[in-house]
Amino acid sequence: MFERRISIQRVDATGGRHACPQRWIDNFAMRNFTNDPVFDDTLPVGDGLLEAGHRVPLERLAPAIEDWFRRKGYLKPEEGLEVLELKR
Repeated sequence: MFERRISIQRVDATGGRHACPQRWIDNFAMRNFTNDPVFDDTLPVGDGLLEAGHRVPLERLAPAIEDWFRRKGYLKPEEGLEVLELKR
């Protein structure tokens, strides 16, 4: 079910990348704020890492996580988020 590994990095104002804490990712994964069951196929596995099934579309996951992190105050206005699928 969790065949894909996704990197989730906070991008600071200077372009530096930092692994998002697992607790941030866990907060997103454990809370069904979207009412979209497609995100049920996600599992936080460490700082900056999320495993996901093939039915989780990266093009929807990235903005959903960024929106959630901004609403929770995890990201500053000048920061961004980089969500990339890693090759195994």
